[in-house]
Amino acid sequence: MIDDLYSARILKLAANMPRAGRLPAPQGSAERVAKLCGSRIVADVVLDADGRVADFAQDVQACALGQAAAAVLGESVIGATGDEIETARDAFRAMLKTGGRPPEGRFKDLAVLLPVKDYPARHASSLLAFEAALAAVQQAKARTSGADAA
Repeated sequence: MIDDLYSARILKLAANMPRAGRLPAPQGSAERVAKLCGSRIVADVVLDADGRVADFAQDVQACALGQAAAAVLGESVIGATGDEIETARDAFRAMLKTGGRPPEGRFKDLAVLLPVKDYPARHASSLLAFEAALAAVQQAKARTSGADAA
């Protein structure tokens, strides 16, 4: 069972983190920490005029499962809307916690993390990247809409 949890695909994702690091001038940044294990992810975003992610970076200090989820995010986040990230996060959470279907669309590769559902202590660290990215997008939207109003 533990071999399913740390499959070759998950380990490969974790080892090849797209968009690692920090952005020099993000419009939004957010940090999320899993209290149980101490995994930590900081996400930075820049949005385009339509509110889609134009640039993204993430500083990931997490277990292989958190790294794998962050890798899926990093591979597909450019061009995503906050709603797409939120929908993927919600479907991912449901997949882990209530046996829901894996996310569809641009973040469908989260299905590789389906075995995590059997390890509740790993749920929080697996969700961190999407939680941080969504919060960063929300912050960027709030900042840019405030700038438009000024």
